[in-house]
Amino acid sequence: MDDFVSESESDYASYWRDWFISSRGNEYFCEIDEDYITDRFNLTGLNTEVQYYQYALDLITDVFDLDCDDDMRETIEKSARHLYGLVHARYIVTTRGLQKMFEKYKKADFGKCPRVMCSSHPLLPMGLSDVPNSKPVKLYCARCEDIYNPKSSRHAAIDGAYFGTSFHNIFFQVYPTLVPAKSVERYIPRCYGFKVHAAAALVRWQNSQRDEMRRRLRKLEVESGFKDAEDEAELDDDDEEEEEEEEEEELAAMDEAEGAQQQHAAAAAAGTATGGVAAGGEGVH
Repeated sequence: MDDFVSESESDYASYWRDWFISSRGNEYFCEIDEDYITDRFNLTGLNTEVQYYQYALDLITDVFDLDCDDDMRETIEKSARHLYGLVHARYIVTTRGLQKMFEKYKKADFGKCPRVMCSSHPLLPMGLSDVPNSKPVKLYCARCEDIYNPKSSRHAAIDGAYFGTSFHNIFFQVYPTLVPAKSVERYIPRCYGFKVHAAAALVRWQNSQRDEMRRRLRKLEVESGFKDAEDEAELDDDDEEEEEEEEEEELAAMDEAEGAQQQHAAAAAAGTATGGVAAGGEGVH
């Protein structure tokens, strides 16, 4: 602490946060602005979530001056890390917080998608639960829309509640240009060049379900996110097939209507002939 006595007040006030952000295993976190963390409104309700809340807050803002033993200091330090994580989940959905996470996302600080077909697309941290100490952090890929475990055991131990279940969705709503075209490439298992029957059958079924979903979305004029040349060609073929099917249905309906008219005319003619015969019989008697 003596090394920071000569520093400016703002540098000194951010000392604990700088140490926390630079610590190994905390690369997913961004630094929370001092104005945000000292605003009591932003901390509403957290006093019941964190043990030794006030001491932890004092430690984060570098005004902690309690003379305590090492065990007590370690407990307060743990509470400070937990408090910082909970505040972090609120901060990263603010305009300033989103901007800081955007900068980290551009540099792929959160890692890249391990799926080969995603071509190393950058990931975003997310939580599966907003309840602390419930689920560890996961990494979300916007290209394949799937989640993955962090590679590092340090990162895998981070609480998912420190990022929340909504952050990654809000992030792409604020930055829609970052939403990539959805990946349609799939790995198809083969043996000596031939598709494995069971896996191939599953892939065909999944592709048919996907194509059907995309056709429904197109009819509803809903953007599906699939934008590639092959996809557009497939959709054009689907449109042609649909038009052909509609034409065939119209022709079939016309044939049915024409057949019904012919049957009606034949029945009318038969009825007229029968009535003439009956009238002739009455005249003979």
